[in-house]
Amino acid sequence: MSLTVSDTRRIPWNAAGLVAPATIFVVVALLVPLCLLFRYSLNAFVPGQFMVDALTIDNYVRFFTDAFYLNILWRTVRIAFVVMLICLVLGFPLAYVLARTQSRYKNLLLIAVVLPLFVGNAVRAAGWMVAFGAKGVVNASLMGIGLTSGPIDIMYTEPAVIIGITAVNLPFMVLSLQSVIEGIDRSVEEAAFNLGAPPARMFWRVLLPLAMPGVVAGCMLTFILGMNAYATPVLIGGPRFQMMGPLVYGQFIEQNNWPFGGAIAFVLMASTLVLTAVAHLLAHRKLNAR
Repeated sequence: MSLTVSDTRRIPWNAAGLVAPATIFVVVALLVPLCLLFRYSLNAFVPGQFMVDALTIDNYVRFFTDAFYLNILWRTVRIAFVVMLICLVLGFPLAYVLARTQSRYKNLLLIAVVLPLFVGNAVRAAGWMVAFGAKGVVNASLMGIGLTSGPIDIMYTEPAVIIGITAVNLPFMVLSLQSVIEGIDRSVEEAAFNLGAPPARMFWRVLLPLAMPGVVAGCMLTFILGMNAYATPVLIGGPRFQMMGPLVYGQFIEQNNWPFGGAIAFVLMASTLVLTAVAHLLAHRKLNAR
């Protein structure tokens, strides 16, 4: 069926009508609150007066001139980056198996990957608290096989937080990679093997470059989630282990300092966006260079 001139002119308007509701929702539910929060971040905080209307950058200056807050930002970036790498290393083999398997149980395997997403982060963090406790399964196992003579401190440490956040983010990496690897023709890998390439070389020269869009998407997603983690650092890291998400919550709820809390929130958002954009540009250049 051919389209007339009037039909072709009507298509953009039909597309705009379909996009308009989502656009309006995003503007109202996301951009408007962000604009208000940014305006709050420029106000002054006076104890006893909650928030005083002003137009100052003192809250941002306070953040970037205080080593305490800069260390928290650096710790957040470091943990998010480590979690991203762990998710990539653990997720790629699992995603490859899911993408290449011809088993009739493939759907069940996919459900097993997605199933943890049905459980809230707080519930999963509580489970890790039980496992990492002094009498938890990890310490009991280590003492049972004779590796330690007594319980070791696992809770309220950075490795425990990294494990907890990795468990939350890993399914997102697997799903991002699995969908891309599934679209790569199996004959490309077989051709590399026929030309004498060992498995490691096939992976680096053939599979990884073709799967790079999924790698980039999965890394960006897990990094963003790691930067904004809240429940896991609070429950597993404890009150003394500070990351940017719990820090924002503490300023708003505990300190009642909305201007400084808004400034920290925007620093977190800007840092996440800038680092993600830089990583995307570097990955895009690498893909074009190939």
